[in-house]
Amino acid sequence: MGRKQNQSPQRESSLLLIEFLEVAITSIVFLKGIYPTGAFERRRYMNLVVHSARHPQLHRYIHDSLNALLPYIEQGMIERVAVIFFNNDKVPVEKFVFKVNVNQSDGAMMEEDADLESSLRLFLIKLSQSESLSKTSSQDLRWEITAYFCSLPNNNGERWIPTQALKWQQLPLITPIKEVVGHDQPSFVHT
Repeated sequence: MGRKQNQSPQRESSLLLIEFLEVAITSIVFLKGIYPTGAFERRRYMNLVVHSARHPQLHRYIHDSLNALLPYIEQGMIERVAVIFFNNDKVPVEKFVFKVNVNQSDGAMMEEDADLESSLRLFLIKLSQSESLSKTSSQDLRWEITAYFCSLPNNNGERWIPTQALKWQQLPLITPIKEVVGHDQPSFVHT
């Protein structure tokens, strides 16, 4: 996780966040048991064994969805990234929200890279032990990755589909999994 030359701190933090979100979201989808275990393979990430999407379409969806957010994360335009699970009636039944806060200053990071890696690793450990994820659902679930913008992007705004905000105004049941506190770290909440 060392600094790469000619790479801004915002870019480095954003790339680390995207990489981490890809691992975390894949882990959530794996643990929900929506797909057969053969759609995943075991890999190492931050000295942990995690699951990676082996199925090309599943991997591409997660990877491409998150990488499309990279320029907006770098600009500080993304407020939250969520994994939302829906029942067959397209009603949201569960969502995992990652609050994104990448510092836009060029100053030094407040936490050392090793501390950040440790915090992210602890989150992945806690995620794999989460009771709500290990509970099997009797219903078929569908899911999607959703990004919440602070404001609609000026360029390429037509690529993004505004949602009906009223759908999300109900009070959720929030179970904190882990909060990573520091300079360039996201917060994670399960609802």
